[in-house]
Amino acid sequence: MFRVLVTDDVDPEGLALLAAEPQLQVDEVPTLPKDELLARIGDYDAIVGRSATRISPEVLKAGTKLKVVGRAGVGVDNVAVDVATSLGIAVINAPAGNTVAVAELFFGAAIGLLRQIPRAQSVMENGRWDRNTFLGRELKGKTLGIVGLGRIGSEVATRAHAFGMTVVGYDPYIADERFIALRVRRAPSLDALLHETNILTVHVPLTDETKGMIGKRELARLPNRSVVVNMARGGIVDEAALLAALESEQLRGAALDVFDAEPLAADSPLRKAPNLLLTPHLGANTVEAQRNVSRDVCLAVRDALLRNDLSKSLNVAGGAVSELQGAMLVARRAAAVARAVLADQGMRAVRRVSLRVSPDIAHGTGALLASAAAGVLDGVIETDRLNLINARSLAEARGLEMSVGESSELAPRTVEVALAGGMQQLAVTGSAPDGSTPRLTQIGSFHIDVNPRHTLLILTNHDVPGVIGRVGTLLGERHVNIAEYHQARLAQGGDALAAVSVDGEVSEATRKALLDLPDVVTASVVHFRDEP
Repeated sequence: MFRVLVTDDVDPEGLALLAAEPQLQVDEVPTLPKDELLARIGDYDAIVGRSATRISPEVLKAGTKLKVVGRAGVGVDNVAVDVATSLGIAVINAPAGNTVAVAELFFGAAIGLLRQIPRAQSVMENGRWDRNTFLGRELKGKTLGIVGLGRIGSEVATRAHAFGMTVVGYDPYIADERFIALRVRRAPSLDALLHETNILTVHVPLTDETKGMIGKRELARLPNRSVVVNMARGGIVDEAALLAALESEQLRGAALDVFDAEPLAADSPLRKAPNLLLTPHLGANTVEAQRNVSRDVCLAVRDALLRNDLSKSLNVAGGAVSELQGAMLVARRAAAVARAVLADQGMRAVRRVSLRVSPDIAHGTGALLASAAAGVLDGVIETDRLNLINARSLAEARGLEMSVGESSELAPRTVEVALAGGMQQLAVTGSAPDGSTPRLTQIGSFHIDVNPRHTLLILTNHDVPGVIGRVGTLLGERHVNIAEYHQARLAQGGDALAAVSVDGEVSEATRKALLDLPDVVTASVVHFRDEP
């Protein structure tokens, strides 16, 4: 018998799935004060809640029987995930339950702005009838620009066609086939998308790449009197720049459901901005979305407890296959290297991920493929939502084809990761012998031997004297310490490749300086996020 503590008013439809299991005892309680939760948690195998209950390190440590934490929602900001991982507690959320809710809210906001519904309502409440004042605009015939064609962006695109809109998208990490399937015309760059967009919506995670991506410069590139909507994460659209564009009437209007700081301050200038529709982070706040996330998380908690199925866990998969840790690290970093090199060659949208593994680790193909998927997605999506369990499903949702096979041609404990997109492909191989440091052993046709740690530089150059010295001198002058430098060539005087492991970060300025050196052809920098 497993005991499950449920708090924070989780939707009853999901709870019924738990209560229907004879092996589960479900106790529903209101949101508990911290001290009371600490006193009770030791009796439970699982806790299911929403955002009101903070699953702190103290709670996790007091839950000596805890096996699963279920969060009926998308985020896990209220859960100490690192501590849960260290204690062997699975953390499960429901990342897909809000997709339709956010997509529908977008259209509600867009129509509200174009038809001036909030202002018209205010006038009616004040006893006036100013029908002629509210001349609106239609969605039909407008060009919708979608930045980010993941789950929610795809749902928005699908619904936009029903309104007769022209749909253009920008997402360098989604394959062409996905754009075609969604009937979305692919913009070659963000600037190109902005240039023709009447209504702009962003559906991307908040990362270093996307923070402030819609700022003063980008807003100026929109056609005059466009509309901007942000229902993804605060910080993607620069609030100060948006406010200025509204006050100058450069924009027709804007809608924000998310903000740099939440809750939005009572004295925020956004509250008085002209033609700005504000909602208090309502994206997932529908009956159906709450029912969906409740069902999703309760099913996953049930399966984790009764079937030891951790496929929906955010954090446990790596520990479940501890004997494969070295090979999983190789797979993830080989994929990250291949993605970085291909991106510098102009191929940012990976279409296929193919693995070959040696027979002795073939029993772990699922974990190895998930590790490679994580390497492809590192830096593309929010890191706190990317792990060895959800990486594969996230990759598939972006249209990636993934396959894995066993090969007796490979040395023991060896993984080859091949990425492809369009006509380009690159394979990176590595090995993780028992008791030894994992190594990358081949990039394309070049045989190397380097430990993929911290930061790795991949250089291609002409095989002529002096290149290694010039590279080393430049890095030294910029205080970049070299840990390992492995140079490989196919033939004397031909093409060569260097794999350089360095300590710390390598700036974009340093990368460009490397490219300016004589006989250096390409320079790729890979910063590994998942240090062991």
